[in-house]
Amino acid sequence: MPSLSARPSTPPRRLLVALLALLALLVGAGAGAADAAPERVAAAKSVQVATPDHLRYDVTLRADADGTHWKGRQRVSFRNASDRPLREVYLRLWGNGVDACGTSGSPSPVTVSRVRGGTAGRLSVDCTALRITLPTPLGRGRRTAVSFDLSLTAPGRNDRFGREGAFRFLGNALPVLAVHDAAGWHLDPYVSTGESFYTLAGDFQVTLDHPSALKVPATGRTRTSPGTPGRTVTHSVAHRVRDFAWAAGPFRTADQTTPGGVRVRSYWAPDTPAEGVRLARQDGAAAVDRFSTEYGRYPYGELDLVMTPQFGGGMEYPGLVLLGTTEEGNAVVHEVAHQWWYGIVGNDQYRAPWLDESFAQYANFRFYGLDTRDCWDPDEWPDQDAALTSSMAYWSTHRGTYHLIYTAGPCALADLERTLGSATMARLLKRYAHDHWDGVSTTADFKKAAQSMTDKDLTSFWSTHRIR
Repeated sequence: MPSLSARPSTPPRRLLVALLALLALLVGAGAGAADAAPERVAAAKSVQVATPDHLRYDVTLRADADGTHWKGRQRVSFRNASDRPLREVYLRLWGNGVDACGTSGSPSPVTVSRVRGGTAGRLSVDCTALRITLPTPLGRGRRTAVSFDLSLTAPGRNDRFGREGAFRFLGNALPVLAVHDAAGWHLDPYVSTGESFYTLAGDFQVTLDHPSALKVPATGRTRTSPGTPGRTVTHSVAHRVRDFAWAAGPFRTADQTTPGGVRVRSYWAPDTPAEGVRLARQDGAAAVDRFSTEYGRYPYGELDLVMTPQFGGGMEYPGLVLLGTTEEGNAVVHEVAHQWWYGIVGNDQYRAPWLDESFAQYANFRFYGLDTRDCWDPDEWPDQDAALTSSMAYWSTHRGTYHLIYTAGPCALADLERTLGSATMARLLKRYAHDHWDGVSTTADFKKAAQSMTDKDLTSFWSTHRIR
């Protein structure tokens, strides 16, 4: 563990709670973790841009009495950005990740049927990928759309797609389009320790019809309107986001607007510790304004904090975070930082998880003023092959050391700050965010950006800190 010292005005236990909550979730997770290498289809020899892009998702769903089951229709329109004809697309059904293809008595929680705009193939990658062959090859710059009936069932586990008591979490529930680039189709397996997700930014327009007794926080700017007797319709519009998530339940709520103009909406289960809710609302609002100054203005307008007492750690989605909350707070600052590191500056979370997790935790360390001097410990690493930049193919089979992304990762970035100087590091991160805003970054991109800020040769720095 790195050396963490509190600023004088803040109790040390409160500073540690976010990290400990995350580690409890990540180190303890195991169900459904993959031990296979990433699946790649038809790898291209030439450099290709990521496609399909200019995505638009239109979704209409209706919930049952308690928000466990949702049924409706989804349409996805897209453009082929590649110079090669696009002959098929893949839907990622990440909500099937833990349960895979299910059983005869317990089917997969995400099902797609009545596909239009293409021909559906068989589910693959443990029922998390569905190939849809297009009627005719789609040329460069051309658009088309596919649509399908969608059925979702929140699994009976406390998870990002799951439930806690009367509360339902629908993270990674909506099918999203896979990415094709120079490596081919990214059809990586689901991992429960960390994330496998890699998506391009798109627009979502989502309509959720649900019982009026349920509050429904969701990605994007939301409004409600009356539905049929006893029901409410929540409308959400989100622009340039990589995913869409929502929750449902008899939440208590409170709204505030930060000095920077961001609307922060808090939702919590009644048995969530009141002091933890207060701290989360305070720190979440402060963090979104601070990171807006440091990395670039928060673009989503609204930020929803969803808090319950038993959820494990935290989970980030654009404009919405899920937070397990104790009387000492939660991982809100780390999860808010993910709005930039994953949400705005995208990355392949399977291939390069450090680019969002280590960066978000570095932001968290700086927010709380943690002492990072000498926190890099070379003896923490299990062998010479382990790297901070390892993929989830490595970390999912070395779960006991996955915490290094959250401990050694921010320490490496803190050492880079000391190497470059604080002012230069601040300029680096703001420029790096600007250059990859709404795009996708790689480790090579970050190393190049850092080297451009200094005359010092950073080769030995990358080697020492296992940034390969």
